[in-house]
Amino acid sequence: MNYKLLVAAGLFASTAQAALAAPALTAEFANPRVAASVVADDVDMSALRAPTSITVTARGITATATKKIVGTTSTGTAAANGDPIYHGRQPAHSGVAQMTMNFGAAGSFVCSGALMQDRIHVLTAAHCVSNGAGTPNPVSTTVRFNRSANPDQVVQGVATSTSDIAVMSAAQYFVHPDYTGEVIDQNDIAIIRLTQAAPLWVQSYRISTEFNLRGEQFEVAGYGARGPDGRGGAQFGTGRLRSGENEWDFRFGAGVFQDFFTQRDSNGEAFFGFADYEHSWVSDFDGLAGANNASCLIASAFTTNLARYCDGAIGPREASTAVGDSGGPNFINGRLAGITSYGLSFGGTFGDSDGARNSSFGEFAGVVPVNIHRGFIQASTGIAVPEPSSWAMLIAGFGLIGATLRRRRAAMA
Repeated sequence: MNYKLLVAAGLFASTAQAALAAPALTAEFANPRVAASVVADDVDMSALRAPTSITVTARGITATATKKIVGTTSTGTAAANGDPIYHGRQPAHSGVAQMTMNFGAAGSFVCSGALMQDRIHVLTAAHCVSNGAGTPNPVSTTVRFNRSANPDQVVQGVATSTSDIAVMSAAQYFVHPDYTGEVIDQNDIAIIRLTQAAPLWVQSYRISTEFNLRGEQFEVAGYGARGPDGRGGAQFGTGRLRSGENEWDFRFGAGVFQDFFTQRDSNGEAFFGFADYEHSWVSDFDGLAGANNASCLIASAFTTNLARYCDGAIGPREASTAVGDSGGPNFINGRLAGITSYGLSFGGTFGDSDGARNSSFGEFAGVVPVNIHRGFIQASTGIAVPEPSSWAMLIAGFGLIGATLRRRRAAMA
């Protein structure tokens, strides 16, 4: 289920204490599953919205989110002067899946995904295949992989396999049992088992061992909506592979926010709802010369130690996600580190270049970190997921300490 959360507008207080006492923040967020009927050409996408929405008022703050690759410059087609720096990289991105889910009377929707290392499972977002309660809802799902050298190859809608496009079907769905269906939910993760293994030419991906994503640069890829540049957001159609880069700024459970986003009321509801999202990570879309640094503007309400939040744009390939990119991979060194989950805006006062939730400069892209779902992935696929690197180092450290103690005891004995 897709939601839109709107909370009463206001201005953020200038200090952390004031923010906690009388917060005033405007935010817009959304999940980017999109109707499959959208034409996969450079058509106007301004009317495209998530299928359902919800309006909530909480703590004097306005927030809008959608379950929804727009680049700093154009991600359009060659004919529309699209910038080639955002083209998918082949064969490295041949394992990025374009998916069409048939929900029967509710219609069909498109998302993205990634082929896992066993070559028969696809990692994606739960909201692509479920309305919540850990239950899969599609009548059927078509999964497509693409290795075409043509960056403007439309993959969406291809019905039969060709030499460059593999068309496959889903046999089984695994939805995280704690997925609520809310927009911002760290359990927005699902796995699709294909009816057969993907062709050998399709790239498969291993799980990243990165644990703390703060400041990590990543590459995102997907088949979602595109745009003329970050000032205009997502305006062009879905179905063509694009990629870009960004870095993660913070998670909502970070100590700097002093539980502002995660503290629950007597009914168990937190700022964004009832779902767990303290480990939900976001990256902002800073824009040209970092002029729309939403991370910096948000953090300034809570701390004066802003160096980690105000680092600005990362370079010309900086990008954000849009409708149809849901479920797509976020890579660190070619490994799966995150799953595209939602888009988020805190409005024009806090960097959004046009004040609309449309993947423009000044908005955030939210991901589900793969590292917190090792158990779910192993149980669903049988794939042995390595310990996160920080934990592995910690465990190794404990081992060394233990060995030292044993040696000391032996020496004393």
